[in-house]
Amino acid sequence: MSRSPVALAALLTIALGLGVRLLWDGPVSKYAGDALYTVLIYLLVVLVWPRVRPWAAALTAAALSWAIEFAQLAGIPPALQPLLGSTFNPPDLFWYVVGAVTAWAGHTLWLSRALR
Repeated sequence: MSRSPVALAALLTIALGLGVRLLWDGPVSKYAGDALYTVLIYLLVVLVWPRVRPWAAALTAAALSWAIEFAQLAGIPPALQPLLGSTFNPPDLFWYVVGAVTAWAGHTLWLSRALR
């Protein structure tokens, strides 16, 4: 897969995440942000390994998101808290899976259309 569309998708994901936080408050923006965070990790995985299979990228993105969430139990250094968060929140784990599955579905659809 070409890196240009993936890089563009990553920039759009960042813009969506910032837009959601800007336009809404409360659980909608928080959990949408969690899912988009995992989508961004998914896209970064695809940028690094363009031939990665969608299921492997989804598992990697979800696992990294979960690892970061569980690392919050031990404490994230203050300098990294704006990027990695600071407070463990169990519902976040579900929304990371939602983000990974959404990215997997989009990637799979993209690949199936590219093969036509």
